[in-house]
Amino acid sequence: MEMRSCVKIMNEWDIVAARQLGRNVAKELGFGTVDQARITTAISELARNIYLYAEDGQICIQKLEQATKKGMMVASIDKGPGIGDLRKVMEDGFTTSGGLGAGLPGVRRLMDEFSIESDLGKGTTIQATKWLR
Repeated sequence: MEMRSCVKIMNEWDIVAARQLGRNVAKELGFGTVDQARITTAISELARNIYLYAEDGQICIQKLEQATKKGMMVASIDKGPGIGDLRKVMEDGFTTSGGLGAGLPGVRRLMDEFSIESDLGKGTTIQATKWLR
């Protein structure tokens, strides 16, 4: 099943729209309220990063259905400046925005699978997957 919905992130309202989309998909798949909250928090962090650091980006949400399990993947795709030091942004407490610094390490903890690819001057793609227990 390759159904994918995307929300372009250009302002604060788009962050809200991406969260709402994620919550709706999580609900449809049968995630409980705690996992729904984890997923929407992860989406918030990813969408906020696009809003703060990249001119052009989107959050895409895809349902995953395999023979034995169901879940959803959240992808953050941007054409921003890229991340120079991936190790540094994955450290707890690291922040460039003056925020709490939960950021990407927080997203990694909230979700079951996490991957990040970044090219300086080209952009960043982050994929985070949550599986239904």
